[in-house]
Amino acid sequence: MTFPYNHVLLIGATSGIGRAIADRLIQAEIKVTAVGRRKDRLDEFVGKHGKEKANSMVYDVSVIDRIPRFAADATAQHPDIDCVFLNHGTQRKYKLTNPKDGDLVDFRAEMDVNFTSYVALTQAFTPFLLSKSGSASFILSVHNLGVNRFIEILIFFDSTTSLLALVPAPRIPAYSAAKAALNAFIYCLRDQLRESNVGVIELAPPLVSTELHDYMGIEKGRSMGMPAEQYAEYAIQALQRGSDEVLGGSVQPIDNFQELVDKRRKLFNEFAPMLRDVE
Repeated sequence: MTFPYNHVLLIGATSGIGRAIADRLIQAEIKVTAVGRRKDRLDEFVGKHGKEKANSMVYDVSVIDRIPRFAADATAQHPDIDCVFLNHGTQRKYKLTNPKDGDLVDFRAEMDVNFTSYVALTQAFTPFLLSKSGSASFILSVHNLGVNRFIEILIFFDSTTSLLALVPAPRIPAYSAAKAALNAFIYCLRDQLRESNVGVIELAPPLVSTELHDYMGIEKGRSMGMPAEQYAEYAIQALQRGSDEVLGGSVQPIDNFQELVDKRRKLFNEFAPMLRDVE
């Protein structure tokens, strides 16, 4: 089965998993509009692949009140977009018992980037995707699922979550909480779009070597986990198979995570019909 979409808008495409997946999509003859804060990296991406295959837009997702304008501009410039891939994120440590170790402003800013911006982008792009005559999707990516470390989940509104949504990492509470919220949001979004042409896909990667962990020190942070290019290949193959929940991608065991995800989804599917019409 081939990837069922023709033009992917990929937010968070200047580094890490996002950049690796953007490169891999173009190899599969899929057009990509890359979005990120760093214009130099976006220009390099377009220069590498050529303007027939790659476009770019500079946008900072932390500016949440401008997201509706960004979505309007993106869809006006690229009306053939049929997949929105949300893969951006930020991460830092917090010692919750020490008020001097990061204040509430920092905590809220991380929650805004890792969760609130996903909600705002979803709301901004949903009417456009619903208007498409064919199938469309969101892919959400939840970072990171690393066993004993982080968890990631990708959703087909295209967004990335994380296995930390299921088992939090104590040293990164804001990141873990945002991913748990995003995971719950994905369940609700998928159910509300169940009778539409828009799919919602969730990716849960293992620990992947990216700039996300640079706060640990670049040498240490980028030496952990599987290479982003290797994960991108795994993710694309899973998406081509039509999976709407993709866990893992490394040699680390994920059976316990898969069992938990399967049980949660079964419970949700049983309870959701009873709760849909509750006022």
